[in-house]
Parts: sequence; C-alpha cells; structure tokens
Amino acid sequence: MNLAIFDLDNTLIAGDSDHAWGEFLVKHGLVDAIAYKAENDRFYADYCAGRLDVIAYNEFVFSFLAKHELSWLQTLHQQFMTEVIKPLMLAKAQALIDTHRQADDRLLIITATNRFITEPIGHAFGINELLATEPECINGRYTGKVEDVPCYKEGKIVRFQAWLAQQTSVFERTYFYSDSHNDLPLLQYVSNPIAVNPDTTLLAYAQQQAWPVMDLR
Repeated sequence: MNLAIFDLDNTLIAGDSDHAWGEFLVKHGLVDAIAYKAENDRFYADYCAGRLDVIAYNEFVFSFLAKHELSWLQTLHQQFMTEVIKPLMLAKAQALIDTHRQADDRLLIITATNRFITEPIGHAFGINELLATEPECINGRYTGKVEDVPCYKEGKIVRFQAWLAQQTSVFERTYFYSDSHNDLPLLQYVSNPIAVNPDTTLLAYAQQQAWPVMDLR
C-alpha cells in the first residue's frame, strides 16, 4: 500500500483557511475588526516568511474559540464552509485525491492549521484522516491552549512519526503534496515529494532537486 499525504492550505484549496477564518470573523463583526485584522495579517506574513511563532499564533486563534460554546462554533463553521471554503476547493485537487483513492492508496492530510478549522474541509474532500495542530478541549470547551506538538515545520515529522507508529500497514511509497517552503522538512522525509503551486523558495528548491512540480489551479 502507498500513502498519499496532502497539505491543505494553498495546496488542496486556493487560499489559506487559517487566515481566511480570521477574515471571516472580522467580516461578520465577531471580533474587533481593526486589532484582529492587524494581528491576523501580521501572523500570516510571519508564516509566509518562515518565522511564525506557532504557539503565539494558535493561542491568538484559539482565544476566540475559548469564548464560545462548541455547538455555536460548529454552526458558525458551517457558514464559513459555505461562504469561504467551498469556493476555494480546487477541482484538480479533488481529481488528484480521487486518483490516489482509485489506486487504493491511504489518504492523509497533514496541516499546520488547527483541527477545528480543517477537519470539516478534509471531510468535504472525502479524506477522514488528519494530522493538524490541536486545540486543547476540556469538558467540551476549548481552553485557548495548544495540545501536543504543533503540526508545523519539523513538528509535522514528529506528529507523522507518532501516527506511523500506530499503524499496522507498511507503506511502500509515501507521497507528500505541498505548496510551502515551511513543509521542506516533511517533503525531504517522504519518498515522493511533489511541489504544488509552490512558493518562490520551494519552487527553487524543487527545481534544484528535480522534484515534480504540479499546478492544481
């Protein structure tokens, strides 16, 4: 059996779901528009530059989750899916997923974005296995803290190795599709790295290494 791993943001969807969630909250007046947008944009710029403080960023995102009941948050997320995410889902990405599914490959999303945001998106693509940054939840309520190792940069390898240790299957090939230079550690770790609509840094590295480069847009 082979394993096909997909990054989510700017890979399977034409945008960043984490940043888009913040913009969605601002648009609907659910947060202080000026202050929240400024922080959301600052953290996103840090991510793109590869210097994100992943704990600080996720605690910023989780602070909103911690203020509200889970049932209300889930209803809000359904609105987010309809308004924001569905238009960003790429038909070529779904076709790529379906190709791996038809080959009986195991499917897995590994994303730095948190599970609250990404799990429903994965389900929409028909992928039920997910490694994501985990928001701590106690007694059905988010605490605002990060649980476990954030699924970012080398943290993706840590989380992936822990996942592999729990599997009974042995994978002949492991594919990983990603757009971001932040994913170079995991791209270097798998047997079949593929750059998807890569950023400038990843494109240069992929070309140097003669990795496949795909356009899903």
